[in-house]
Amino acid sequence: MSTSIVLFTRDLRVRDNPALAAACRAEHVVPAFVFDDAILNGPFAAPNRVRFLLESLADLRASLRDLGGDLVVRRGDPVAEAGRLAGQTGARSLFITDERSAYGTRRLGRLRDLGIEVSAHPGVTVVPPGALTPASGDHYRVFTPYWRAWDAARWRPIASAPKAIRLPSGVEPGSLPELADLTSGSASPDPVPGGEREGRRRMTTWLREAAADYDRAHDDLAADRTSRLSPYLKFGCVSPLELAKAGPDGFRRQLAWRDFHHQVAAAFPALAVEDYRPRGHRWNDDEDALAAWRDGVTGVPIVDAGMRQLRREGFMHNRARLITASFLTRDLGIDWRHGLRHFNDLLIDGDIADNAGNWQWVAGTGNNTRPGQVMNPLRQASRFDPGGDYVRRYVAELAGIEGSRVHRPWTLPASGRQASAYPPPIIDIE
Repeated sequence: MSTSIVLFTRDLRVRDNPALAAACRAEHVVPAFVFDDAILNGPFAAPNRVRFLLESLADLRASLRDLGGDLVVRRGDPVAEAGRLAGQTGARSLFITDERSAYGTRRLGRLRDLGIEVSAHPGVTVVPPGALTPASGDHYRVFTPYWRAWDAARWRPIASAPKAIRLPSGVEPGSLPELADLTSGSASPDPVPGGEREGRRRMTTWLREAAADYDRAHDDLAADRTSRLSPYLKFGCVSPLELAKAGPDGFRRQLAWRDFHHQVAAAFPALAVEDYRPRGHRWNDDEDALAAWRDGVTGVPIVDAGMRQLRREGFMHNRARLITASFLTRDLGIDWRHGLRHFNDLLIDGDIADNAGNWQWVAGTGNNTRPGQVMNPLRQASRFDPGGDYVRRYVAELAGIEGSRVHRPWTLPASGRQASAYPPPIIDIE
């Protein structure tokens, strides 16, 4: 009887999972996930993401069991563990979702040295990195021409979910670890739950109730009309292709931005540590200002609201991400890499390509065609939180200030501030 291994990585779903669908052509399938020590011992094993990962794996295991299979859980080097499973089960083929980070590329190369057939399949992005290239180079450096090519591309068909999975006999599935076994520190108090079932529930609800209003309302901070599906995309709990086919044009454009950053990172693997387009920046070394920004006590309400949402939820509204990043790099003049590291510490959806690409875009070192662009936080607040509801939601000291005055509490008389604990701005932003 033929046996295949499907090695899950960033594709924690059974629906539209081409690697899983291909593996299930064999009579027996070993669905496996390896807790990779190289990642768990690095900066990307943040408590928020590890918690979401564990919940997503528990949900994936339940779905596989419903199909008659199970999730085989191991810890260590994923290549070595895959080799052991192949030896134990007689598997002659391994299927994996193609992930084009520098680490993912090295892992795929090592898997191909195991002596079994290894097949990599799409699924992390709508259009795989490298599938679209300009005539003048190996990747697109500007988004607009990439968007035109992306929108005109032929997309793969959605893969069918397997109807049944048969695990070979004698394979011990293993137990899922606890959060404390994998990472130190505490997760945010108000995170979204992980898993494909929750992701699909949220996707279905958003598409039915809010997607039609996305183009108009997605930048409205207080309305919070974004999809909030980014954590589920990060871990592959929902399919980006399904979303692209079902979502409105404005949302599809955001998915194209995601794919754009992935193809940039595939071509420039140092995106998270080196300027994509060096412009001779001389960054400020101001530890006090950096600490105030991290803690959400800069005295600029719209900035502090975003930073406190990040700490509370492990998530930040996309418009607030732009505002807080611009404030750090443009107003405070602090190196974008400090901001990137802090976001990586807390974001559930923290993705190397997206996070680094967006930080460099804001800082003027990346793919922004207007590298001198600055987002004035007060003008941004007036435009995207005109009533001040977003600020009041996250900055408790300002909850008693009515209307748009909440964005300039330092201009109110002391008797009307009701915010004696809230600090004055650390810089002049008027």
